[in-house]
Amino acid sequence: MSDKQHLAMKVETLKGARVLCIGDVMLDRYVYGDVERISPEGPIPVLRVREEKSMLGGAGNVARNLAALGARVSFASVVGRDEAGEEIGRMLAAVPDLEASLVVDPARRSTVKARYVSMGQQILRADCETGTPLAPALEQELVGRIGALVAGAAVMVLSDYGKGVLTPSVLAAAIAAARKAGIPVIVDPKGRDFGLYRGASVVTPNRKELAEAAGRALEGSEAIVEAARKIVASAGIGAMIVTRSQEGMSVIRDSGDVAHLPAEAREVFDVSGAGDTVVSTLAAALAARLPLVEAAALANAAAGIVVGKVGTAVVYADELAAKLREHELSSIEHKIVTLHAAQDIVAGWRRKGLRVGFTNGCFDLLHPGHVSLLAQSRALCDRLIVGLNSDASVTRLKGPTRPIQRDIARATVLASLASVDLVVIFEEDTPENLIEGLRPDVLIKGGDYTVETIVGAAFVQSYGGRVEVIDLVPGFSTTKTVERMGG
Repeated sequence: MSDKQHLAMKVETLKGARVLCIGDVMLDRYVYGDVERISPEGPIPVLRVREEKSMLGGAGNVARNLAALGARVSFASVVGRDEAGEEIGRMLAAVPDLEASLVVDPARRSTVKARYVSMGQQILRADCETGTPLAPALEQELVGRIGALVAGAAVMVLSDYGKGVLTPSVLAAAIAAARKAGIPVIVDPKGRDFGLYRGASVVTPNRKELAEAAGRALEGSEAIVEAARKIVASAGIGAMIVTRSQEGMSVIRDSGDVAHLPAEAREVFDVSGAGDTVVSTLAAALAARLPLVEAAALANAAAGIVVGKVGTAVVYADELAAKLREHELSSIEHKIVTLHAAQDIVAGWRRKGLRVGFTNGCFDLLHPGHVSLLAQSRALCDRLIVGLNSDASVTRLKGPTRPIQRDIARATVLASLASVDLVVIFEEDTPENLIEGLRPDVLIKGGDYTVETIVGAAFVQSYGGRVEVIDLVPGFSTTKTVERMGG
């Protein structure tokens, strides 16, 4: 068994891992639009806004990544008494298996980072934040909440973005609580003084952060290892994992042992939040009792996935397992994905300016009519997604004798067609949730439908998408095929 096969088998053990995450939560906003002219008021571009998205950032993105891997997350942070703070609270509440404990500071502005994007490039970032340290009373309140949460955790993560939540007092108290509970502490650091993290099990700086802490430029593996060893020894840290972009990752332990892991990414779209993915995967793996180097290898693979996505993204457990098994998977199996994975893939397609089409059906016993529908659908777009009814969904729609083939078999046959780019199986009776999650540019349906009777048509048209009805090849249907077979 190869190392990657071994790691792929370990992904399942991350589910249910109990992790306590503490740090600076923020709101990441992305404003997408088109720049077509320069303002007459000054030499600046005018962004015509077409879409806005908000997602959890900072420590919130660490928590979101942990939940995406199937971990059970406790989360503690501080927000302001403002609209952004309320939005952060709602977003945290919507994350499965995440229990949030937020201290509200009336004197603090919740951190918001707004990125304005055109043609796949950021043209401006605007930050709203309060970076001053917590007042002593709020420090005590946060430490009290940490003390109440630590007993239920197998690992503690400290996500330090330097916004004033993880003060020296809070850091010391949190690390002391973790050590008393006998659980490891992972720190995503900020600033020059790593001595603030004394007693931590693992610190995960990138190369730039390590250079700042070392007080000098670091070129090459030897310089990085030397600087890491000095800081590990002087700051009383158990190990350091240095992320090095295209050069991969280095694991340096207090024993002096070193392991270098090559980069996993094939295409880099956006490095936003990659460090969050590393620390969250590492935490979940250590909570599942994986050895440090194995945990780092999983985190390295996850980082290779997330940098290929757009914006502050997460990595899901099934994606990570597939990444580690990709040498075993055929191109057909790569096309069969979950909704979450499809959304990330679609974001990458859109970044390239590709038009996304969507059609759906049961596709039980694929026949020439189906093949024609899919070929015509693909001709209307650059990439075609097929929504496929699950077995239970087909039974509810068609009766107890259907489907003839299981959903995974139907998905495999569909994915083998050159006209199909992705297949997503859905459990509901209609693909409405899929359509709303994917927001296709073209919605396609075959048969005797009218635009008014197609599920999702009004939604697609509401944002300027097209709806197309295709004539089916006459004389073919699964029902008639079954009848001819005597079924």
